[in-house]
Amino acid sequence: MNGRTAFPLLALLIAGCGSISVPNLWPFGDSEISEKSRKPANAAEYRCADAKVFYVRNLDAGAVWLIAPDREIRLNKQADGRYGTGRVLLEISGSEATLTDPPTLFVNCKRPG
Repeated sequence: MNGRTAFPLLALLIAGCGSISVPNLWPFGDSEISEKSRKPANAAEYRCADAKVFYVRNLDAGAVWLIAPDREIRLNKQADGRYGTGRVLLEISGSEATLTDPPTLFVNCKRPG
C-alpha cells in the first residue's frame, strides 16, 4: 500500500470512530465555573457604604471574630454593643454597625434581609 491509498483509508477509519466517547480528563473538577458563597459559616454579614463588606462571628466570653477584607481579628467585648482591641472598634446596635479600623472607616453598615 502506498501513501496515496493509505491516507483515504485512514480518514475513513477515523470517521468511523465518531461514536467513541472520550472521558473528561480534567483533574480539577467540573470545567464549569460555579460561584461559591464568600460568607464564612456561622457569621453575620454587614454591608456598608461604598460597597464595603465585613463579617462578625460570635465567640465565647462575649468576644467576636471580625472577618474584614484584609484580615481577621478577635475583638473583646468592651461595653454594651462595643467590641475592640488596640485601635480597632466595632459598634453594633441592632442590625446596624460601624467599624473603625484606622485609617479605614466602615459606616452605614447593615445586615441584609
